[in-house]
Amino acid sequence: MKVYGLSVGPLQENTYLLVGEHGRGAIVDPGDEPERILAEVHRVGLRPEAILLTHAHFDHVGAVAPLVEALDLPVYLHPGDLTLYQNAAQSAARWGLSIPQPPEPVLPLAEGQQLDFGLGLAVLFLPGHAPGHVGFYSPGHLVSGDVLFRGGIGRYDLPGSDPQALFASLQKLTRLPPQTVVYPGHGPLTTLTEEMAHNPYLAG
Repeated sequence: MKVYGLSVGPLQENTYLLVGEHGRGAIVDPGDEPERILAEVHRVGLRPEAILLTHAHFDHVGAVAPLVEALDLPVYLHPGDLTLYQNAAQSAARWGLSIPQPPEPVLPLAEGQQLDFGLGLAVLFLPGHAPGHVGFYSPGHLVSGDVLFRGGIGRYDLPGSDPQALFASLQKLTRLPPQTVVYPGHGPLTTLTEEMAHNPYLAG
């Protein structure tokens, strides 16, 4: 699997293109700038089969509607985040931003679910930053959304956040192979080895 990242929108959210065998794959967390995302899809030769969402905060779903319209893709989301998803445009407006309301229906994600799309992904349920937050894992790769960043973690003071659940999710991640590369929702790439050594929320 090859992973291509774009930092999009005013909150510099990371959208990822996951490219597997024969160009099959998926778009993860298309947060904004759909034209840039589409251009990158064509540049890397991705034939996307789905949009996968780690969670439904507005900065992660702002380009879902135009990409569904352009590419006719199904959208996958954990049911725990459906209310956030349904209120995404309204949430963006509270920040003085405008996004097109992402479309329904969405297909459900669950812990342990296996996703093909030429990628061999497993769904990890990682609540805390958002009630239905998930990660996408394949050996050597973890798309962590806003649970884990390089040197930090996601906020847990937002509506629907749960600090105890977040810290349990972080402990779950420490049981993955340490050489796993982490692709976070904001900021640069990292590894679990690096975070377990230096991230104050995981170290020790």
